[in-house]
Amino acid sequence: MEYVAVPRGLYEKVRERGFDLVDLLLLSLSERLELDPGDEAGFRLELAERYLEEARMYVERGDPVQSSEKLYKVAEECVKALAVKFNIPEIHEARREGRWWAKLLSRAAKTLSLKLEEPLINIGWSVAYDLHVRGFHEAALSIEHVKLSLPHIERLLGRTRELLSRLSLGFQ
Repeated sequence: MEYVAVPRGLYEKVRERGFDLVDLLLLSLSERLELDPGDEAGFRLELAERYLEEARMYVERGDPVQSSEKLYKVAEECVKALAVKFNIPEIHEARREGRWWAKLLSRAAKTLSLKLEEPLINIGWSVAYDLHVRGFHEAALSIEHVKLSLPHIERLLGRTRELLSRLSLGFQ
């Protein structure tokens, strides 16, 4: 994965306004460059895989706070990738607002679960959101608690890969 330098002041302005820089770039550039939804979904899948590697590293180090947040980011990118590829209404709302909100991601996970008849998406999202709130923001989970959630997030990522792959092969 290639990294791009961003002036610190710009990065801080983005954060002050409540945006995630990577997501803002992906949303903006996907629209501006009129990227194929499959390409954007692929970029998001690549991010999810990177976040999973980072989460595993933090688990090995025994850091429940950072591993919780990285696992949440895996699920977040899975939901976004599927939302883009399956063109659900929530992706249009995210583009209009210029960001994804937690409530929008939650709705997207439920919409995708219903549309694809795939409860794993909603279950994985729910596990991830618990990690985000209890593990990251509240720092209330031990590393053993986080490890319990890891297989759920890994299954979500695996299923996301399968769904995106199946769609790119022309199956639906």
